[in-house]
Amino acid sequence: MRRLMLLRHAKTENDAPTGQDQDRRLDQRGRCDAAEIGGWIAKHPPFPDSVLVSPAVRSHQTWDIAAEAMHGAAPPPKVAFVPELYGADVSTLLQIVHAAAADDPQRLMLIGHNPGLHEFAFTLTGSGNPAGRTALADNLPTSGLVVIDFAIEDWGDVSFRGGQLELFISPKLLKAAPGS
Repeated sequence: MRRLMLLRHAKTENDAPTGQDQDRRLDQRGRCDAAEIGGWIAKHPPFPDSVLVSPAVRSHQTWDIAAEAMHGAAPPPKVAFVPELYGADVSTLLQIVHAAAADDPQRLMLIGHNPGLHEFAFTLTGSGNPAGRTALADNLPTSGLVVIDFAIEDWGDVSFRGGQLELFISPKLLKAAPGS
């Protein structure tokens, strides 16, 4: 069994001071949302063994804030910054996941961008949580987390429609949940 966690970066400023998209930083809401999703992950194991992060500033910041919120909840995962995650399409994302077979984590997290992550999540899930699939159909919002399980022993065996959607959560959905 392998678990893939897809986390879209948190909400950002509209423009970076440099004018470069990769340099856009999280805004205040993004910082709060990244902490909230990290806190949620800390309370809902199992945790990722390996985290692959886009080189964009907003992705680094999302991971740093989420990891801080998770601090002490689990052993720290192996973290790598993967240039191919920036602007990745579905086929590139699949190649990145297949390449994870070299390190063989049980639970892998990717932190990246739309539209690639949203399309990837939807393409991978052939079954699973109906409410989550409905909520995910329109969008993977900033700080949105998708958890997909695969009944496989090797990341190289991940295939389209081969995963089961276990969970789709976002700060907005957390706020709307009963008892929140």
